[in-house]
Amino acid sequence: MSGPLTGVRVVEMPGLGPTPHAAMLLADLGADVTRIRRPGAEPSGPDGIAGADAALYRSRRSVEADLKDPEDVSRVRELITRADIVIEGFRPGVMERLGLGPEICDVAPRLIYARMTGWGQEGDRARTAGHDINYLAVTGVLEAMGPIGSPPVPPLSLVGDFGGGSMLLVVGVLAALHDRERTGRGQVVDAAMVDGVGLLAQLQWSWKAAGRWVSRERGNLLDGTAPFYRTYRCADGRFVAVGALEETFWRNLIGVLGLADLPDRWDRAHWPVIGEALSARFAGRTRDDWVTAFDGVDACLTPVLDLDEAVADHDAVRRGSHVEVDGMVQAAPAPRFSRTPLPVPAPASAVDLTEVLSEWSAGSVDAVS
Repeated sequence: MSGPLTGVRVVEMPGLGPTPHAAMLLADLGADVTRIRRPGAEPSGPDGIAGADAALYRSRRSVEADLKDPEDVSRVRELITRADIVIEGFRPGVMERLGLGPEICDVAPRLIYARMTGWGQEGDRARTAGHDINYLAVTGVLEAMGPIGSPPVPPLSLVGDFGGGSMLLVVGVLAALHDRERTGRGQVVDAAMVDGVGLLAQLQWSWKAAGRWVSRERGNLLDGTAPFYRTYRCADGRFVAVGALEETFWRNLIGVLGLADLPDRWDRAHWPVIGEALSARFAGRTRDDWVTAFDGVDACLTPVLDLDEAVADHDAVRRGSHVEVDGMVQAAPAPRFSRTPLPVPAPASAVDLTEVLSEWSAGSVDAVS
């Protein structure tokens, strides 16, 4: 085992989306993560496709436990007291009803108890269902996504579930681990996706205060409205991405395109005309033709690759940006460390709960002292 979190023990309670993703990130960093799994097959999503989330479970063991069985709950509780971290993503109150709530920290004062919710532990929405799109909607961030004249565009589940969810939770866990080194005590980490989404949008809040971010009816710099920061369809139906914000890159872009006589691009009234000119020019050649034309030119122009193309991209191959685990191509662990290289991802494995309890018995006194 390698990685900067080698020796750190994590219990992952059953969950979807940000909870297993956060546990995966900790496992990628070298932590020993044990996932609690309900008896039977893994649940399928709303589309009925079983096993679709399997790649989120890499590099850790899973144990079956029936959380309706008091004996199994007791064994899970014992496992948690032997851990450094527990991650749970239930609705507020569920862990308390199971007898696995934060009061467990009374007997395991070094435990870091990490909670992942959409709305937080309290408030009118706290016990209601939601998904990524809903958490974005109430923060003002979803309304800001998408160009003028189009409905707000959901950014997959990247911003709520993962950027504002699992990543925020992991930041909290790592900060709590650092604090425990200083104080010897753990604490509860309360991560809510609505909070994380707001933090991710800090630049937009700053721009709004400065007058750079305006109403949706006028369009904005990074929402796909500005002609120098959007995608363009090419002759073969594929796309290029243009991010020529700075003047040097813009001049290089229009120089290759042969569009030197365009009006002032910082006057929003000119954006439709400039956009039409660029659209017509890009539509005249294929995506790869344009990539060749811009080879060696600093214009912030790149091809829009699909997932299969991204895996084969020469820079991604050179960097080792993807790995294959149990027959599934997926993103490689990151970031990279000079002294504690990350372990190679491994397929998920199923073991018996008693096996992990026995293995974790060494050192458990320190965890509960």
